[in-house]
Amino acid sequence: MAQQQNRVDKKKLCCSICLDLLKDPVTIPCGHSYCMSCVQSHWDEEAQKGIHSCPQCRQTFVLRPALVKNTMLADLVEELKKTELQAAPADHCYAGPGDVSCDFCTGRKLKAIKSCLQCLVSYCEQHLQPHYESPAFEKHKLIKPSEKLQKNICSRHGKEMKLFCHADQECICLLCAMDEHKLHDTVLASEERVRPYRQY
Repeated sequence: MAQQQNRVDKKKLCCSICLDLLKDPVTIPCGHSYCMSCVQSHWDEEAQKGIHSCPQCRQTFVLRPALVKNTMLADLVEELKKTELQAAPADHCYAGPGDVSCDFCTGRKLKAIKSCLQCLVSYCEQHLQPHYESPAFEKHKLIKPSEKLQKNICSRHGKEMKLFCHADQECICLLCAMDEHKLHDTVLASEERVRPYRQY
């Protein structure tokens, strides 16, 4: 129960831009909090438009708000870090040899639980949450974690290569099968991998 409470607290103390615990936390006029460097970078990108907005609620500010470290939030983050060190996740949560690691974790990387075919990135449980919560990610296809994610994506169509073409002896995507490999003998790549060796 205490662990579940910690997880909720940690989520509330994470920056919605970098998804990590707040570093030098600042609270902007609309009430949302971010890492100082994250919100500064966001506003630097927006500077050409002459506006500054909150990445979460999109409230705009004509003048760039002055950023002052929120000491109360900084203290809460430090407290959380101390309790996490005392109850650090077991080693089996971290990526080891042969595991796919989270591309977003900094420092010691956690094991990825999913890879995204649109982002071409692998995520641990914490960094995957925006894919479940934000409508912006609802069309993203999540698959089992894959180390060779980019090698499994068709360079022409950007789709996962799930088929194997016997004529050309290569993996292809569904769109390739309907186009230049239309009349070729194709099977699911997963079936071809387990099939005994055949001579053509």
